[in-house]
Amino acid sequence: MITALVEIDVERGRVAETAQRIVDIEGMAEVWSVTGGCDLVALVKLHEFDALAEVVAETVAAMPEVLRTNTVLAFKVYSKQDLEESFAVGAG
Repeated sequence: MITALVEIDVERGRVAETAQRIVDIEGMAEVWSVTGGCDLVALVKLHEFDALAEVVAETVAAMPEVLRTNTVLAFKVYSKQDLEESFAVGAG
């Protein structure tokens, strides 16, 4: 599974509508409205690396209200759920 975070800057006043359009794109797991250096952060989960260019560059970045994107690929995912499940394997 390819996992990426996409930071997205959008035109003023268009954050909510843009977030809804983005989350409806296949491969988008979640979209968050955030503080800091960007307006939105999208969690992308895809089965093929080539699909990332289609989702980010050809779909999200092509939206007229999107001003900028920055994509960060995840090497490995660590989560509390994963840790709890791995410890539970030996419990009994």
